[in-house]
Amino acid sequence: MPAPERIPPRSVTPHELLALGELTVRGRVREASNAVLYCTVAHEGVSAACVYKPVAGERPLWDFPDGTLAQREVAAYELSEAMGWGLIPPTVLRDGPYGEGMCQLWIEGPDEEQAAGAELLALVEGEEPGPGWKAVGFAEVGEDRTALLVHADDVRLRRLAVLDAVINNGDRKGGHLLPAADGRLYAIDHGVTFNADDKLRTLLWGWAGEPLTEEALEALRRLSADLAEGCPLAARLAELITPVEIEALRERVADLLRTGRHREPSGQWPAIPWPPV
Repeated sequence: MPAPERIPPRSVTPHELLALGELTVRGRVREASNAVLYCTVAHEGVSAACVYKPVAGERPLWDFPDGTLAQREVAAYELSEAMGWGLIPPTVLRDGPYGEGMCQLWIEGPDEEQAAGAELLALVEGEEPGPGWKAVGFAEVGEDRTALLVHADDVRLRRLAVLDAVINNGDRKGGHLLPAADGRLYAIDHGVTFNADDKLRTLLWGWAGEPLTEEALEALRRLSADLAEGCPLAARLAELITPVEIEALRERVADLLRTGRHREPSGQWPAIPWPPV
């Protein structure tokens, strides 16, 4: 008799691992303003490190409804995936040891050798950025001295600048940028997003007012279609943010497509987060 055909084990996707796996808390990220727990998650023989942010550990904010930051993190991930850029690590909303919260795959950064020469932000002397850099603005560096804050003229950062304009990110700091060991760039900490009012604060103003790339315009066109009433993405977002915030999201996408240009500071809200990193 022929040997029975062996069925290869089913691979577990990161989303399944995060959503269905058993969470074990290993420690706490102390420098975070809200409760951020470092965990491992295991499911069907697969395990990984992750971050778990329980809703119960969120500090109230005056301009965001209480207990909604975890949902906004998941909504930001949904938008990143819909645009096809994969800029945010896999993120789910699930129950955990301290109640419902956001669970996100942990991203290991590059080692020292890999990181050498791969800076994304810098302070430089002079009034103009050098080749390969975009100017953000001047910053005080002590002893009555200022330096020019610059970020890399990097396609990954440019995509992120567009995503931040779409999700209305109120807190894009340098410490939220995670270059991975494989060369990809990830961004984290998206709790203060999707406000219906203009809250965009970011270090990525280097392309302000410049024409959007054709890649960005195509991603925005797809996103606009996906946000239409009755589409799966719109239905998922309706479980995470309010109807007013969804409508404001549609308007931001439409405005980017209408102007065809990167956002510029509004002048009505601090343009750069503090502290910046």
